[in-house]
Amino acid sequence: MPKNKLKHFAENVTFPNFLQPEIDDVINGFYLKGKWNRGFFKNNNPVILELGCGKGEYTVSFARKHPDKNFIGIDRKGARMWRGAKTAVDEDLRNIAFLKTQIELTGNCFGKNEVSEIWLTFPDPQPKKKKERKRLTSPHFLEIYYRFLIPGSIIHLKTDNTGLYNYTLKIIEEYKHELIFQTKDLYNSGYEGDVMETQTYYEKKFLNEGQKINYLQFRLNDLIHEA
Repeated sequence: MPKNKLKHFAENVTFPNFLQPEIDDVINGFYLKGKWNRGFFKNNNPVILELGCGKGEYTVSFARKHPDKNFIGIDRKGARMWRGAKTAVDEDLRNIAFLKTQIELTGNCFGKNEVSEIWLTFPDPQPKKKKERKRLTSPHFLEIYYRFLIPGSIIHLKTDNTGLYNYTLKIIEEYKHELIFQTKDLYNSGYEGDVMETQTYYEKKFLNEGQKINYLQFRLNDLIHEA
């Protein structure tokens, strides 16, 4: 294992904003489930998740801009998350946390009506048909999110992958979720909002290569069920 990874793993443990529970502790009911506001953030501000946060560029950017909201970046790769956690510590951003766990287990980490918004920023598109269930906008995952989202909450998807974008539109239509906004060319759409203000290393690379960025927002309906 590269020395930098080992160093980052060791430093993560020292960060007050970094949580890496054992899988059994999550499966048996994470101790902060339903208690993030009072148990971690010590306020009643909205809780917003970035799922598959990687280095946490979006989580950190949003936390800087919105001190009146709480942001949690979730990923299973702690070495990547180190960058965001360290930046947040260095800048004394207290409205931010990083949770190292599998996204499949988020239903064990958050209680009913605990989360106000979800961001999916360049998730793995899982293009093979047999991997459909692993797509973060599949009915399987949407049912998980429904367990802890406040009714009417917005889910954002930003991706360079047209296949995942079109798949998500199909799921929204099939399950009668509410499509709020969609574009296949975000940076030429005229849209204004937080999504425009941050670009990851790979997003800049995609744009430099002439790729267009897809973006959409939607809400889950109240009759969601897993297929």
